[in-house]
Amino acid sequence: MPEIDEQPNIFAGGTEEILRRLELTVTRKLDGLLQGEYHGLVPGHGTEYGETRVYQLGDDVRHIDWNVTARMLEPFVRETIADRELETWLAVDVSASLDYGTAACEKDDLAVAAAGAVAFLTQRVGNRIGAVLGHPGAFQTIPARSGRTHVTALLRSLMTNLDAHEGEAPLSALIRRVAMMARRRGLVMVISDFLDDGDWATEMRRLTTRHDVLAVEVVDPIELELPDVGLISVVDPETGQGRDIDTGSRTIRRRYAEEAGAQRAHIAAAIRGAAADHLVLRTDKDWLHDLVRFVAQRRERIARNARRAH
Repeated sequence: MPEIDEQPNIFAGGTEEILRRLELTVTRKLDGLLQGEYHGLVPGHGTEYGETRVYQLGDDVRHIDWNVTARMLEPFVRETIADRELETWLAVDVSASLDYGTAACEKDDLAVAAAGAVAFLTQRVGNRIGAVLGHPGAFQTIPARSGRTHVTALLRSLMTNLDAHEGEAPLSALIRRVAMMARRRGLVMVISDFLDDGDWATEMRRLTTRHDVLAVEVVDPIELELPDVGLISVVDPETGQGRDIDTGSRTIRRRYAEEAGAQRAHIAAAIRGAAADHLVLRTDKDWLHDLVRFVAQRRERIARNARRAH
C-alpha cells in the first residue's frame, strides 16, 4: 500500500473552505494514490468491448477472448470500454448520533469525507451521483446528476443537514428509500454509525442483489472504551434519555468494552452477511489512510478470487 503523509485537519473552518480542502485532498492526493484507477473505489463494468491484451494476474477470467487465445497460444482478455453513464448513490444517516466526536474530528466530518471522496472521484470521470439524507421522520433526496457544480452543491447540502436532528432516523427506511431511487445498477454507499436496532441488514441484502454496496461505518473511540474520568452524565442524542456512569469502576469499564465489542462485531457480521463491502472510519485515525488501505485490500480480494476461479 502506498505511503501517506500525515494530513492536517481539513474540517476546520467554514463550509466553503472545508469543501475546497476536501476537493484538493481527493483530486491531488487520493486520486494520485489510487493511480487514477477510480473503479477501485467507484466500481463500474463496461458494456462495450474494446481491444484485446495479454492476460495478467488478477484479470477476470470471464473476459478471456478464447478465439484470440487459441490463435496466439497464450491467454488474452478482451477489455471493455468503461461505461461513463453509471450512477452512484449516497445514503447518509444524518441522525443526531453522528453529531459527536471526542478525537481529531466528529463522526459527521467522516461522513462528509467519505461522501466527498466518492463524489469528487465520480465527478472526475463524468458519472452521475445522487443522495438520500435520512432525517428523523423525513428524507431529503438530491437527484443524480453529473458535474462539479452539482457535486459541490450536494456536499454543501449534506454539511448543512448534518447539524443535530432530535429523534431517531430508521436506517432500514433510509436504505429502502435509496433502493427506490437507484433504478440503474451502480454503487450505493451507506454512511452511518449503524447504531440502529432495526432490521436494516435485510434491506441491505436486498440492495446488494442489484448494486455494489459499500457500508461506511463511522466510529468514535469513546463508543468502544470508556476512559477513567470519574462520575459522568451521559445523554442519548436521539432519545434524550440520560444517566450517570461511574467510569472509575473497572467493572463498569470492562463491561462497557465487552458490550461495545459485541455490538461492533454484530454490525460487521450483518454487513458481511448482506454481501456488502465494509469500511470503518474512526475519528482518532487518518481517514485517508484507511480509505486507501480499504481500496488496496479490495483489489487484492478481487485478484485472489480471480486466481481461484482460474
